[in-house]
Amino acid sequence: MLKLIILSLSQSLFLCGGQVLLKLGLAKSGPFSWTWGFFRSQLTNWWFLFCGISFGVATVLWLYLLKHYSFSIVYPLTCISYLLGMFAAVLVFKETVSALQWIGVLLIMTGCAFILK
Repeated sequence: MLKLIILSLSQSLFLCGGQVLLKLGLAKSGPFSWTWGFFRSQLTNWWFLFCGISFGVATVLWLYLLKHYSFSIVYPLTCISYLLGMFAAVLVFKETVSALQWIGVLLIMTGCAFILK
């Protein structure tokens, strides 16, 4: 059970990290346009490279989890990414998260704890 939790937490960290890197990359990309120049300029956006690596690692971990554990247990554990996303919103993007949003995430996490029991 500990291995499952560690792997799920790692997968969620990489998944959330990929989302954070994607948002940071988009912030650095400038205004969007459907031109070759815009897409070519994104090839040197290092945030996107690291985003892709993070998503790749998350995907490999997800494949391992799906292969070795029950879907009904593994899939609900992805809710950890909601909590990580809230922390990223506050710590990285300096967003204000309301108490109601925190309560909602805590309720989701509580439901996941019931699933693990």
